[in-house]
Parts: sequence; C-alpha cells; structure tokens
Amino acid sequence: MPTLKKRVNFFTSDQGVEIERVLQMMENDILYNTGPSYSANSELYPDNLIPFVRKHMNYLHAHPNTDAAHYLSNLRLMTRNK
Repeated sequence: MPTLKKRVNFFTSDQGVEIERVLQMMENDILYNTGPSYSANSELYPDNLIPFVRKHMNYLHAHPNTDAAHYLSNLRLMTRNK
C-alpha cells in the first residue's frame, strides 16, 4: 500500500508563501473569477464556503507531486474573466 507523503511545512515554506502570495494577488484582481467554493466541512467553514486561496493551498499541500508553476498557470487560464 503506498504511503501518503505530504509537505509537512508547505504553508510556511518559501514556495508555499510565494504561492499563497500569487493566489492572493489573483483573488484581488478583477480579471479573475476567484469566488469562494462550496465545502461540505461545516466545522471549518460554517457558511460552507471555502475561500479561493485556502482551497488551492490545501490542494497543493495534499498533492506534493503537483508542479506548482503549471498548476498556477492552468488556474490563471481557467479563472480568467472573458
């Protein structure tokens, strides 16, 4: 059975801080559709809405083999307002 390998300090690492900064810039830019998404976790998100930045930081934390640069590039393309 494969073991899950998570970046234990991803949120505080240099890469994690930089990615969070980029995501925050996207969220503040009107060129991108970065509204919150539905979350079934009512304990963490009482209104059942997970913020854009937290959603994508959690994804990158849970999937350490994901190329962050490509992920952000694709995210920019997918969320860009037309």
